[in-house]
Amino acid sequence: MKAVGLIVEYNPFHNGHYYHIHSSKEKTKADVVVCVMSGYFLQRGEPALLPRRERTKMALEGGADVVVELPYIFSSQHASWFARGAVSILHHLGVDSLCFGSEHGDIQPFLELQSFLRDNKEQYNRYIKYYSSQGNSYPKAASLAFSALEPDHDWPDLTQPNNILGYHYIQAIYDLKSSIQPETIQRKQAGYHEEHMSDHHIASATSIRRSLTAGSKKLDDVAHTVPKTTLKQLESFVAAGNELYDWERYFPFLQAKALTMSVTQAASLYEANEGLHHRFLSCIQSHDSFHAFLKELKTKRYTWTRLQRLAVHFLTGTERKEVEYALRTGQADHIRLLGMNKKGQAYLNNIKKHLEIPLTYKLTKKKTAQQILDERAAKAYYIPLPPRERIQKWQEEFQFPPVIIREE
Repeated sequence: MKAVGLIVEYNPFHNGHYYHIHSSKEKTKADVVVCVMSGYFLQRGEPALLPRRERTKMALEGGADVVVELPYIFSSQHASWFARGAVSILHHLGVDSLCFGSEHGDIQPFLELQSFLRDNKEQYNRYIKYYSSQGNSYPKAASLAFSALEPDHDWPDLTQPNNILGYHYIQAIYDLKSSIQPETIQRKQAGYHEEHMSDHHIASATSIRRSLTAGSKKLDDVAHTVPKTTLKQLESFVAAGNELYDWERYFPFLQAKALTMSVTQAASLYEANEGLHHRFLSCIQSHDSFHAFLKELKTKRYTWTRLQRLAVHFLTGTERKEVEYALRTGQADHIRLLGMNKKGQAYLNNIKKHLEIPLTYKLTKKKTAQQILDERAAKAYYIPLPPRERIQKWQEEFQFPPVIIREE
């Protein structure tokens, strides 16, 4: 069976994602779609709008055949580690190709760009170091460094978020010496960070989340942007008395944790570099909302996304030494199965005998370094719930089998 891999968050699953799945399958002539999906905390440093189980159902009902989890240590990371973790999982799962959405939409320029930057790696890194020393954020410094190399080709614009991820996917394939063939599909309509809902049937996940967590919070406002199966999942989740997850729900817990932490403890956290923990501890005590806190914390040097990821590590208590140990092999140390359909089950049965890392569907008593952090992230994710519900969700983390969709 020929498989195409997708690296996703589905926060939530919308019409653009549906288009991506089916276009990728058609473009690569794949029989099976394997999705590596971020767990509870995402690449931009945000809690997932809905838990993994609901998002897994959305993916399977939208056309995915297998959904596995991208561990916390990769899902809440900058682009290079995010890409490397996800690509390593797809490599172990034996997919033939990886298809990503991009603003550029043509794979050959990505391959040429990766080769160009590899050949000019030392000079590129020197430029990045120089522009970072001028007070620029890393993404800005990287963009300026690329321009300083004076490329004269129509290569992907590395100021665009999906182009950046695409470049790092290809770099990860190269670094891991994987046989995965990269492909890309042009993103349609909405931009990745577009915040305002449009009348078009494809909108950005950012605008959908904003519409669902602000103002009227009416599902009718996003109904035209998501498949019926997604809308049904959202309706069921809300009808059961659940609230969608966003940073404001976590802020009291984040504030309490930060203000009862010593400066030494704060300094030990992952991404608390260059004295940033001092600013974090100072700013957080004078605000009553996450947005107001982050607005004061924000500087030219640090992007909103970078600071949100630091907030995630404060919330989960993730220390630098833990991350370094968990990433020592440079790739995922396990694969956690979240869901599958009949075709996906057949694919996994076919390849599992060749797997070099464990394939599991729940946390076991003996955990890998990355699973230890996954467990902590799961516990942190459910902190806003009332005690009885919180305990129930923690128990389900150990007991629930993967989602299985019986109908094709």
